[in-house]
Amino acid sequence: MNLRIVLIAVLFTGLFSGACSDLAAAEKTKVVFISGTPSHGRMHHEHRAGNMILAKALNDSGLKIEAELVPHYGYPKDTSILQDADTVVIFCTGHRGHVLNPHLDEFDALMKKGTGVVMIHWATEAEKGEPGQKFLDWMGGFCDLDWSVNPHWAPNFTTFPDHPISNGVKPFKVNDEWYYHMRFVDNMKGVTPILSDLPPLETLKRQDGVRSGNPAVRKAVESGRKQHVAWAYERPQGGRGFGFTGAHNHSSWQDDNFRKVMLNAILWTANVEVPKEGCPSPQPNDEQIQTNLDQ
Repeated sequence: MNLRIVLIAVLFTGLFSGACSDLAAAEKTKVVFISGTPSHGRMHHEHRAGNMILAKALNDSGLKIEAELVPHYGYPKDTSILQDADTVVIFCTGHRGHVLNPHLDEFDALMKKGTGVVMIHWATEAEKGEPGQKFLDWMGGFCDLDWSVNPHWAPNFTTFPDHPISNGVKPFKVNDEWYYHMRFVDNMKGVTPILSDLPPLETLKRQDGVRSGNPAVRKAVESGRKQHVAWAYERPQGGRGFGFTGAHNHSSWQDDNFRKVMLNAILWTANVEVPKEGCPSPQPNDEQIQTNLDQ
């Protein structure tokens, strides 16, 4: 009789522990990373390796986060990975090569459910027409040809808005390919600029072209208007988006504040409370930053 009681107790304990483990996993906020195919040389546009650095930082943060990479380049072949995602991070080639172009409608359905979205660097660039309009709906702005520009420069980020993405972020300066003069929703409604600075005129020294310059951007800079290179967006129907135009240089992830802005933004778009000092993450060393690079 005593043995039967012991066996029942052991069985109950096992079932209870399993249920608790399943519940704990279900309580974690899920972040899915989509990585585009290689597009540039070594240490530039390292979509997969950059995503891996961010995912590891989130999983090691001590927060209730489950960060998962799509196990191959491009849009997930098994789209069930996206169905319970709280936010989706996309780092890929932009414009005609964007991973979302063939999947606008199905991704739009996720956005209408309130799923968050983060787009990094070239992923912020959309084609005019339906893709551009979707990007406006999802994250409030996008990089638009013949309007936005893509120079390499070193903005001084000295002030930050009263916003959770700014938590723990200190003034910093990183030389990168920071796109600016984004196409935003009318009157910036729902948009909060996170990183802004006035670019020097030398960033427009190239001849006008689809990404190099145009009369509108020259007028904006000459008149002293600060340009927003990272922004948060609250959708009117619910859901959050974040655009970040830096990260051409893979080594930029070694800057603690550069990395913290991105990690905070991922948390915010997933509706996770951002810690007062920001999302913790150790600085990747040179060996770590050169791990998982595209061949």
